[in-house]
Amino acid sequence: MNWKQTLMLAGIATALTLTTDSALAQQDRPNRQDRGNRGNFDPEQMRARMMERVKEQLEIKSDDEWKIIQPRSEKVMTARRDTFAGGLGRMLMGPPPGRGGDNNAPDQGRRRGFGAPANPEAEALQKAIEAKASTEEIKAKMAKLRESRKEREAKLAQAQEELRKVLNLRQEATAVLNGWLD
Repeated sequence: MNWKQTLMLAGIATALTLTTDSALAQQDRPNRQDRGNRGNFDPEQMRARMMERVKEQLEIKSDDEWKIIQPRSEKVMTARRDTFAGGLGRMLMGPPPGRGGDNNAPDQGRRRGFGAPANPEAEALQKAIEAKASTEEIKAKMAKLRESRKEREAKLAQAQEELRKVLNLRQEATAVLNGWLD
């Protein structure tokens, strides 16, 4: 047997091995219908679990205390998500149209990242850049985006201050360590 035949047999053996492994893996994988709820993301369940962790980390035992702290904690979490999702827009949104991804996917009302709403100012600036808009138009859209970010940061600062007012020192320290408070 010459080297060409040996190489061809090795290639065929490799292809058969890969095909067999792939077929076996397909058999072991359950059908989509059999997955149960694993494929269904429920943001409400995630929020509830997150709030339960906050309650545990702040060592809140009293329901009366939690009734005061919970809405303020949720307000901080929402403001943080909105503030930072706007700043991480490109990373959370994926590549802009024409640069990879599904360019046929509808973009209307799409939510970004972890339930964060799309930032219309960031999207308007992105579209202006892609359309090679005038310098004045890009400057105006950047100014709107910066103003939007400042408003979101102010909302976050206000929510953090409201939460800080109802926490004891130990709880505040825990909140600072977890990044909920500055």
